[in-house]
Amino acid sequence: TPFKMRVYVENGQLRPFRTVIAAPKGPNTVALRNIGGMEFPFAAHVFHEGVDEPSDECISSFMTIQGGALRTYAFEPDVDSVQILINSDGRPLNARIELIQGPNNNKEVIELYAEDGFLRPFFCTLQTPGSGNVVRMLNLSPVEFPMFASIVALDFTDFSDEVMLGGDVVVGGDLSAV
Repeated sequence: TPFKMRVYVENGQLRPFRTVIAAPKGPNTVALRNIGGMEFPFAAHVFHEGVDEPSDECISSFMTIQGGALRTYAFEPDVDSVQILINSDGRPLNARIELIQGPNNNKEVIELYAEDGFLRPFFCTLQTPGSGNVVRMLNLSPVEFPMFASIVALDFTDFSDEVMLGGDVVVGGDLSAV
């Protein structure tokens, strides 16, 4: 299998999963399978044109994650979505990506394997509504197989129209002092 991915999403309505799967070298087949119970159906769309592409910032901000290493990325509450791009120098790619909100509260988990991380890089957009979002990336390969990862904020919420905390607070309720 040149590329295999297993995805868990706690709430597909709030956080729809979007990914791009590279399909080089001739005809390829994409198979989707729901291993959850029939109480948990999912809808899927497969496109071959007009797919999402990583931003220039995402392409230019790779960092090396050695085999067995863990990296975490925390995001501010105004970040609504993030882009993740992972590849290798042609070696196998074996990784686990988790979107966590709060301590040990997995909202999404992605386990992926690619025979060649250069020909078949991994790219996805994760929705990150609310506060306390952290993305954990773990390179499951041995130390001889580093991967190159980039994660950048994509969409933001504008909080400028909302009430600022402590903006119009009257201490003790004494309005005559205002």
